[in-house]
Amino acid sequence: MLYYLFDWLDRIADFPGAGVFQYISFRAAASMVTSLLIMLVFGKPFIRWMQNKMGMMDEVRTELGLEGAARKAKTPTMGGLLILAAIVVPTLLFAKLDNVYVQIMLGTTVWMGLVGFLDDYLKKTRGKAGLPGKYKVVGQVLLGLAVGLLISFHPDITDPLKTTIPFVKNNEFDYTWLVSWLGPWAADYAWVVFVLVVILVVTAVSNASNLTDGIDGIATGVAAVNGGALALLAWVSGNVIMSSYLNIMYLPNIGEMAIFSTAFVGATLGFLWFNTHPAEIFMGDTGSLAIGGIIAVFAILIRKELLLPVLCGIYLVEDLSVIIQTAGCKRYRRKHKLPAGVPVPVEKRPFLMSPLHHHFQKKGMAEEKVVMRFVIIAILLAIFTLSTLKLR
Repeated sequence: MLYYLFDWLDRIADFPGAGVFQYISFRAAASMVTSLLIMLVFGKPFIRWMQNKMGMMDEVRTELGLEGAARKAKTPTMGGLLILAAIVVPTLLFAKLDNVYVQIMLGTTVWMGLVGFLDDYLKKTRGKAGLPGKYKVVGQVLLGLAVGLLISFHPDITDPLKTTIPFVKNNEFDYTWLVSWLGPWAADYAWVVFVLVVILVVTAVSNASNLTDGIDGIATGVAAVNGGALALLAWVSGNVIMSSYLNIMYLPNIGEMAIFSTAFVGATLGFLWFNTHPAEIFMGDTGSLAIGGIIAVFAILIRKELLLPVLCGIYLVEDLSVIIQTAGCKRYRRKHKLPAGVPVPVEKRPFLMSPLHHHFQKKGMAEEKVVMRFVIIAILLAIFTLSTLKLR
């Protein structure tokens, strides 16, 4: 909104300083500062409101024997609402709202935030179960379907079926190749494959982000690192000179995404102010599902979704640890014919507990150390992801 106001003032009245709003770098910095201020100014009042008015305390299973479980059971949740506000408000203020990429990101934030909010709200009002898993998946699939179709057919999005593939000299990959066996019809039906890929990426990353949100600061810290890397990738992809130098796809108007991504980084860093150990508030599914959806859709829009297994390596191993744990326990149950209700012995499980961060906690590693090591690994993965632009 401010962009249009100062653009009008610059054209009509030659208002001093109004011209700086034409620069993406200025608006991105202002977006991040505003996001941080929203978190720092409203964080404490929001926490008190959640404690006193809503009684929205987190449901933590104390019987699992995890560090600080009793304390965490008294910590308010649904802090994701504040994260979403700190993303949406600066984006509305500083971004060009007629930009289709910004519109898609705002829609993604609101939609996934709503899905997560329903889950958190039902947990507090109707018991621990919350929103059934199948309905979360439906929400993720619908988002993936909508985003995939918009990218495929929106007139303002160029080369919708092309993306960046890492470690290859000619680093552009066309999804049409996957259906080349259709011959002359390949170009007409490649969008179907692309939409399916989008649905898979959105669902996988959103769920993985949700799994990572298990101890104080881990999901927020990893998300801030991932958001910073995606912001840089968006900026170079939307800059003619930098994209030419790096020999990557130039995407017109994609640079405007930097305003959204800096708001995202500001929101996650600001939330970390209150979410570091010992956490004063948790983000809940309102935050974790939305963060995963945002990262997935953002990467797809800037044509970097094939870099996500590297960039979001933390999410990947967290997800795999749950899959391996579940499969290993099922195999042991079948082999030893364990009756229902009898747990698999801890020493016979692939991990002491899943997701992976809880495994290290069970091994006696301090919660703060687990978080810092995961964040450090996320930083290394982000650096490696950025280096793939030249590693071919």
